[in-house]
Amino acid sequence: MFAEVLFLLYVGHLLADYPLQTDHQAAHKADPGRRGWTANASHAAVHVLACAALLGLGALVLGWRLPVLPTLAVLVWIGTTHAVIDRRRLVTAWMTWARQPKFAAHGGVAHVDQTAHILALTLAALFLAA
Repeated sequence: MFAEVLFLLYVGHLLADYPLQTDHQAAHKADPGRRGWTANASHAAVHVLACAALLGLGALVLGWRLPVLPTLAVLVWIGTTHAVIDRRRLVTAWMTWARQPKFAAHGGVAHVDQTAHILALTLAALFLAA
């Protein structure tokens, strides 16, 4: 079940990060203040909805009986970690700590961001499949 859950969460992530993310969310989700937090929260909510829909579809098609509280915990985890990662402060701090200024200057922030999201999704899938 782990592989199937991870795959569905990853597809939900890709849907929410690319075709379902508005230009406004993409441009402002890391901005300071209310504007940034609002764009960030609405983007994270799309992630939660996409992942919930795909987990529901997986349960329906594959006959899973997902436990309610762990599934809700996973969805809260996905929304929270996505919001924190997309604020970019932790990603920037990591790249500074890892001494990656050239990588950061040439598009590396997006790669580290996506890696952090995949790690969070993997932990969520492990939790739900356990």
